[in-house]
Amino acid sequence: MLSRNRVFLHVLMILSIIVISGCAKDKVSDEAMKPSTDKGAMGQEESLESKPIGISEGRTSEGMLPVYFDFDSSDIRTDQVPRVEANAEFLTGNSDTAVRIEGNTDPRGTNEYNMALGERRALSAKKYLVNLGISESRLSTISFGEERLLMHGHDELSWAQNRRADFVIVE
Repeated sequence: MLSRNRVFLHVLMILSIIVISGCAKDKVSDEAMKPSTDKGAMGQEESLESKPIGISEGRTSEGMLPVYFDFDSSDIRTDQVPRVEANAEFLTGNSDTAVRIEGNTDPRGTNEYNMALGERRALSAKKYLVNLGISESRLSTISFGEERLLMHGHDELSWAQNRRADFVIVE
């Protein structure tokens, strides 16, 4: 029995060596790795210039920034104040522009609660802009609650990206 196992082990090792050595790849020369100089095979050259699509971050219109909120809060965080101030500067420089402030939440909580929280967030951002001198008549609010998620993950990073107020230019 012991010699039989020994023979089997030797045969198995020989087969392994044969299989491993049979899998060796052909060496590719440096010449074969050089890119082709045949311009016909390359296709039509495309510009790398991108065209603006009118969106900057989140669903906020270009030129403004969304404002992010803590969990279950509609208070403007101190690290978000510069974003609100930048939006006020944009609106001051574009006096004929009207903006819809869209309140959003992460998916945790009931639909009803999230709609109310989204509205409080939008109103909080609007009040801050009005206090910075933006005419209230140029600002409208709406709550989307958890209906317009940017990130569909179930982790803190995704949830934090969804707790925001977007600033959308209305025509």
